[in-house]
Amino acid sequence: MTTRARRLEQFGMVWSVADERFQENLEAAKAYYDQYWTLCAPRTATALERKVGQWLSNIRRPGALAEHPDWEAALEEIDPDWNPAWPADWQRHYAALRELVRDEEGPVEVLPGVTVHGMDVGKWRARQQKPEVWEALTDGQRERLEAVGVVRPAPERETPAAPSTAPASAFERGVAALTQYRARTGSVTVPRGHVEAIVAGGQEHPVKLGVWVMNQKSRRAKLTTDRLAALAMLGLEWAQQG
Repeated sequence: MTTRARRLEQFGMVWSVADERFQENLEAAKAYYDQYWTLCAPRTATALERKVGQWLSNIRRPGALAEHPDWEAALEEIDPDWNPAWPADWQRHYAALRELVRDEEGPVEVLPGVTVHGMDVGKWRARQQKPEVWEALTDGQRERLEAVGVVRPAPERETPAAPSTAPASAFERGVAALTQYRARTGSVTVPRGHVEAIVAGGQEHPVKLGVWVMNQKSRRAKLTTDRLAALAMLGLEWAQQG
Protein backbone atom coordinates (compact mmCIF):
# COMPACT_ATOMS: atom_id res chain seq x y z
CA MET A 1 0.00 0.00 0.00
CA THR A 2 1.35 3.44 -0.94
CA THR A 3 1.99 6.27 1.52
CA ARG A 4 -0.81 8.23 -0.13
CA ALA A 5 -3.24 5.36 0.37
CA ARG A 6 -2.36 5.10 4.04
CA ARG A 7 -2.94 8.84 4.49
CA LEU A 8 -6.30 8.62 2.77
CA GLU A 9 -7.32 5.76 5.07
CA GLN A 10 -6.38 7.90 8.06
CA PHE A 11 -8.88 10.49 6.82
CA GLY A 12 -11.63 7.86 6.62
CA MET A 13 -11.37 6.82 2.98
CA VAL A 14 -13.36 3.61 2.48
CA TRP A 15 -11.90 1.47 -0.30
CA SER A 16 -14.68 -1.14 -0.21
CA VAL A 17 -18.06 -1.06 1.45
CA ALA A 18 -17.91 -4.85 1.72
CA ASP A 19 -14.53 -4.69 3.41
CA GLU A 20 -15.78 -2.09 5.85
CA ARG A 21 -18.86 -4.18 6.70
CA PHE A 22 -16.68 -7.25 7.16
CA GLN A 23 -14.38 -5.42 9.56
CA GLU A 24 -17.35 -4.23 11.61
CA ASN A 25 -18.72 -7.77 11.84
CA LEU A 26 -15.26 -9.10 12.58
CA GLU A 27 -15.01 -6.78 15.59
CA ALA A 28 -18.33 -8.15 16.81
CA ALA A 29 -17.04 -11.69 16.25
CA LYS A 30 -13.95 -10.91 18.35
CA ALA A 31 -16.14 -9.62 21.15
CA TYR A 32 -18.25 -12.78 21.00
CA TYR A 33 -15.16 -15.01 21.04
CA ASP A 34 -13.73 -13.18 24.05
CA GLN A 35 -16.85 -14.14 25.99
CA TYR A 36 -17.67 -17.59 24.62
CA TRP A 37 -14.26 -18.92 23.36
CA THR A 38 -15.65 -19.95 19.98
CA LEU A 39 -16.99 -18.43 16.78
CA CYS A 40 -19.54 -21.24 16.40
CA ALA A 41 -22.21 -18.91 17.69
CA PRO A 42 -25.93 -19.73 17.59
CA ARG A 43 -27.75 -17.87 14.83
CA THR A 44 -29.51 -15.74 17.44
CA ALA A 45 -26.25 -14.53 19.02
CA THR A 46 -25.44 -10.82 19.07
CA ALA A 47 -22.35 -8.82 20.01
CA LEU A 48 -21.69 -5.10 19.82
CA GLU A 49 -25.32 -4.74 18.76
CA ARG A 50 -24.68 -6.78 15.62
CA LYS A 51 -26.29 -10.09 14.64
CA VAL A 52 -22.98 -11.91 14.72
CA GLY A 53 -24.51 -15.39 14.89
CA GLN A 54 -26.44 -14.99 11.65
CA TRP A 55 -23.45 -13.37 9.97
CA LEU A 56 -21.11 -16.21 10.92
CA SER A 57 -23.68 -18.75 9.79
CA ASN A 58 -23.94 -17.04 6.41
CA ILE A 59 -20.21 -16.92 5.73
CA ARG A 60 -19.80 -20.57 6.75
CA ARG A 61 -21.79 -21.55 3.69
CA PRO A 62 -19.72 -23.36 1.04
CA GLY A 63 -17.98 -20.88 -1.23
CA ALA A 64 -19.06 -17.80 0.72
CA LEU A 65 -15.45 -16.66 1.17
CA ALA A 66 -14.03 -18.11 -2.06
CA GLU A 67 -13.10 -14.63 -3.30
CA HIS A 68 -11.92 -13.37 0.09
CA PRO A 69 -9.08 -15.54 1.41
CA ASP A 70 -7.94 -12.62 3.55
CA TRP A 71 -11.30 -12.59 5.30
CA GLU A 72 -11.05 -16.31 6.01
CA ALA A 73 -7.52 -15.84 7.35
CA ALA A 74 -8.77 -13.10 9.69
CA LEU A 75 -11.45 -15.43 11.08
CA GLU A 76 -8.98 -18.29 11.51
CA GLU A 77 -6.68 -15.96 13.43
CA ILE A 78 -9.43 -15.49 15.98
CA ASP A 79 -10.63 -19.10 16.05
CA PRO A 80 -9.00 -21.86 13.97
CA ASP A 81 -12.20 -23.86 14.41
CA TRP A 82 -14.55 -21.10 13.30
CA ASN A 83 -15.88 -23.34 10.49
CA PRO A 84 -15.51 -26.94 11.70
CA ALA A 85 -16.39 -30.06 9.75
CA TRP A 86 -18.77 -31.07 12.56
CA PRO A 87 -21.88 -29.43 14.06
CA ALA A 88 -21.48 -25.97 15.55
CA ASP A 89 -23.35 -27.06 18.68
CA TRP A 90 -20.73 -29.75 19.29
CA GLN A 91 -17.97 -27.16 18.93
CA ARG A 92 -19.68 -24.82 21.42
CA HIS A 93 -19.80 -27.56 24.04
CA TYR A 94 -16.21 -28.55 23.35
CA ALA A 95 -14.98 -24.95 23.65
CA ALA A 96 -16.77 -24.59 26.99
CA LEU A 97 -15.19 -27.80 28.29
CA ARG A 98 -11.77 -26.77 26.99
CA GLU A 99 -11.85 -23.48 28.84
CA LEU A 100 -13.27 -25.11 31.97
CA VAL A 101 -10.26 -27.42 32.34
CA ARG A 102 -7.62 -25.17 30.74
CA ASP A 103 -5.73 -24.33 33.92
CA GLU A 104 -6.18 -27.69 35.64
CA GLU A 105 -3.35 -30.17 36.03
CA GLY A 106 -3.99 -33.81 35.28
CA PRO A 107 -7.34 -35.45 34.56
CA VAL A 108 -10.34 -33.38 35.64
CA GLU A 109 -13.66 -34.95 36.56
CA VAL A 110 -16.53 -32.95 35.10
CA LEU A 111 -19.78 -34.43 36.33
CA PRO A 112 -23.19 -34.10 34.70
CA GLY A 113 -24.83 -30.94 35.97
CA VAL A 114 -21.74 -28.76 35.55
CA THR A 115 -22.93 -25.98 33.26
CA VAL A 116 -21.09 -23.29 31.32
CA HIS A 117 -23.08 -20.59 29.52
CA GLY A 118 -26.21 -22.64 30.11
CA MET A 119 -24.72 -25.80 28.57
CA ASP A 120 -24.44 -28.98 30.66
CA VAL A 121 -20.86 -29.78 29.68
CA GLY A 122 -20.63 -32.59 32.22
CA LYS A 123 -23.52 -34.46 30.63
CA TRP A 124 -22.16 -33.69 27.16
CA ARG A 125 -18.68 -34.95 28.11
CA ALA A 126 -20.09 -38.21 29.47
CA ARG A 127 -22.06 -38.74 26.27
CA GLN A 128 -18.92 -38.43 24.13
CA GLN A 129 -17.46 -41.43 25.93
CA LYS A 130 -20.28 -43.76 24.99
CA PRO A 131 -18.74 -46.24 22.53
CA GLU A 132 -21.43 -45.71 19.90
CA VAL A 133 -21.04 -41.90 20.12
CA TRP A 134 -17.23 -42.02 20.09
CA GLU A 135 -17.19 -44.23 17.00
CA ALA A 136 -19.43 -41.77 15.15
CA LEU A 137 -17.05 -38.82 15.78
CA THR A 138 -14.53 -37.61 13.21
CA ASP A 139 -10.81 -37.95 13.83
CA GLY A 140 -10.67 -34.20 14.45
CA GLN A 141 -13.31 -34.38 17.14
CA ARG A 142 -11.59 -37.28 18.88
CA GLU A 143 -8.24 -35.46 18.80
CA ARG A 144 -9.77 -32.41 20.47
CA LEU A 145 -11.46 -34.49 23.15
CA GLU A 146 -8.26 -36.38 23.93
CA ALA A 147 -6.44 -33.03 24.22
CA VAL A 148 -8.74 -32.05 27.11
CA GLY A 149 -8.53 -35.42 28.86
CA VAL A 150 -11.53 -37.22 27.38
CA VAL A 151 -10.10 -40.65 26.64
CA ARG A 152 -11.26 -43.30 24.23
CA PRO A 153 -13.88 -45.45 25.98
CA ALA A 154 -12.96 -49.03 26.75
CA PRO A 155 -14.80 -51.49 24.52
CA GLU A 156 -17.89 -52.90 26.14
CA ARG A 157 -17.56 -56.49 27.15
CA GLU A 158 -20.19 -58.64 25.63
CA THR A 159 -22.15 -60.49 28.26
CA PRO A 160 -22.20 -64.11 27.24
CA ALA A 161 -25.68 -65.34 26.69
CA ALA A 162 -26.90 -67.64 29.39
CA PRO A 163 -27.06 -71.19 28.13
CA SER A 164 -30.59 -72.05 27.23
CA THR A 165 -32.24 -74.65 29.38
CA ALA A 166 -35.03 -75.08 26.89
CA PRO A 167 -35.13 -78.44 25.08
CA ALA A 168 -33.30 -77.99 21.80
CA SER A 169 -35.33 -80.23 19.50
CA ALA A 170 -38.95 -81.23 19.04
CA PHE A 171 -38.10 -84.74 20.26
CA GLU A 172 -36.44 -83.40 23.42
CA ARG A 173 -39.47 -81.18 24.08
CA GLY A 174 -41.72 -84.19 23.70
CA VAL A 175 -39.63 -86.27 26.12
CA ALA A 176 -39.65 -83.40 28.65
CA ALA A 177 -43.41 -83.03 28.31
CA LEU A 178 -44.04 -86.76 28.67
CA THR A 179 -41.73 -86.92 31.71
CA GLN A 180 -43.70 -84.08 33.30
CA TYR A 181 -47.05 -85.67 32.39
CA ARG A 182 -46.06 -89.05 33.87
CA ALA A 183 -44.81 -87.40 37.09
CA ARG A 184 -48.14 -85.63 37.48
CA THR A 185 -50.54 -88.40 36.43
CA GLY A 186 -48.54 -91.59 36.98
CA SER A 187 -49.37 -92.70 33.42
CA VAL A 188 -47.91 -92.44 29.92
CA THR A 189 -51.28 -92.98 28.27
CA VAL A 190 -51.93 -89.52 26.82
CA PRO A 191 -55.24 -88.48 25.24
CA ARG A 192 -54.78 -87.54 21.57
CA GLY A 193 -55.81 -83.89 22.04
CA HIS A 194 -53.80 -83.23 25.21
CA VAL A 195 -51.38 -80.30 25.25
CA GLU A 196 -48.69 -80.30 27.94
CA ALA A 197 -47.03 -76.98 28.73
CA ILE A 198 -43.41 -77.19 29.87
CA VAL A 199 -41.40 -74.29 31.29
CA ALA A 200 -37.74 -73.97 30.37
CA GLY A 201 -35.41 -71.02 30.11
CA GLY A 202 -38.05 -68.83 31.76
CA GLN A 203 -40.48 -69.44 28.90
CA GLU A 204 -43.48 -71.66 28.45
CA HIS A 205 -43.40 -74.21 25.65
CA PRO A 206 -46.75 -75.85 24.78
CA VAL A 207 -46.33 -79.39 23.43
CA LYS A 208 -49.12 -81.30 21.66
CA LEU A 209 -48.19 -84.35 23.68
CA GLY A 210 -50.97 -86.72 22.59
CA VAL A 211 -50.19 -86.22 18.92
CA TRP A 212 -46.46 -86.39 19.59
CA VAL A 213 -46.68 -89.79 21.30
CA MET A 214 -48.78 -91.20 18.46
CA ASN A 215 -46.31 -89.86 15.89
CA GLN A 216 -43.35 -91.47 17.67
CA LYS A 217 -45.18 -94.80 17.72
CA SER A 218 -45.98 -94.60 14.01
CA ARG A 219 -42.33 -93.79 13.24
CA ARG A 220 -40.89 -96.44 15.53
CA ALA A 221 -38.98 -98.14 12.73
CA LYS A 222 -37.20 -94.87 11.89
CA LEU A 223 -36.25 -93.89 15.44
CA THR A 224 -32.63 -94.22 16.53
CA THR A 225 -31.63 -96.64 19.23
CA ASP A 226 -31.02 -93.79 21.66
CA ARG A 227 -34.47 -92.32 21.10
CA LEU A 228 -36.18 -95.67 21.48
CA ALA A 229 -34.27 -96.21 24.73
CA ALA A 230 -35.39 -92.80 26.05
CA LEU A 231 -39.03 -93.60 25.28
CA ALA A 232 -38.75 -97.07 26.77
CA MET A 233 -37.35 -95.65 30.00
CA LEU A 234 -40.46 -93.50 30.27
CA GLY A 235 -42.60 -96.64 30.18
CA LEU A 236 -43.83 -96.82 26.58
CA GLU A 237 -44.04 -100.56 25.99
CA TRP A 238 -44.04 -100.29 22.21
CA ALA A 239 -40.59 -98.67 22.41
CA GLN A 240 -39.07 -101.70 24.12
CA GLN A 241 -36.47 -103.30 21.92
CA GLY A 242 -36.81 -107.05 21.59
